[in-house]
Amino acid sequence: MYLVKTPAFIQRFFPNFVWRGPSDDKVLYLTFDDGPIPEVTPWVLDQLESYNAKGTFFCVGENVKKNPLIFNRVINAGHAVGNHTYNHLSGWASDNNRYFDNVQNCAQVVDSNLFRPPYGRLKPKQAEFLHQRYDIIMWDVLSGDFDPKISKEQCFHNVIKHTAPGSIIVFHDSLKAEIKLRHVLPKVLKYYAKKGYQFKLLPDTNERNN
Repeated sequence: MYLVKTPAFIQRFFPNFVWRGPSDDKVLYLTFDDGPIPEVTPWVLDQLESYNAKGTFFCVGENVKKNPLIFNRVINAGHAVGNHTYNHLSGWASDNNRYFDNVQNCAQVVDSNLFRPPYGRLKPKQAEFLHQRYDIIMWDVLSGDFDPKISKEQCFHNVIKHTAPGSIIVFHDSLKAEIKLRHVLPKVLKYYAKKGYQFKLLPDTNERNN
C-alpha cells in the first residue's frame, strides 16, 4: 500500500523532511532510486540528456561499488546524487546503530548532503539523528513504477494527474521498475517539456539558503 500523492497534512506533520522543491515556477525535480545498474541507469541518462534535463539519483552504496563507471557518468553528466543506504535497508526493520552504520558505509562511496530512506521509512530517532547531517528528501509524487499490479499507462497517469510546479517525482532505475520506466519516463519528459517545464537538480540546504 502506498500513496501516489503525499497529502499536505503528512508534509506538515514532518516539517524537517523535504517534500517539494523550492520553486513554484514551471520546474520539476525528477529523482531516481536504487541504482546505478548497467541495465537501466545509462538509458535513463540518455533520456535526460535528450531533453537537457537534470535528475537526482539516490544511490544504493553496493550498486555504486559494483558499477563505479556508471556512477561517475551520472556525476560527470551534471546530475546530483544522494545517499540511499548501502544495502537498501528499511529503517523500520533496522536497529538504529545498524542503520546509521549502513548509511555511513554508503557515504564512503556517495559524497552527498542528500539522503532518502528506502521505502520512505524512518524511525523518529533515526530521522532526528540523520537530519543533523543530511537533507532528508521525500517526495510529492510517487510514480508507482515498481508496482507489478499497475499498468504502464496507470503509472504515467499517476505522474501527470498529481504533478504540480515544484513537485519531487520518484522513479526507480532498477530491474523491478524497468519495463514501466522505459515506457513512462520518455512520455513524462515530452509531456512536460511541451508545457514549458524545466527539470532541475534538487539543491542541498546550503544552496537553498543562499
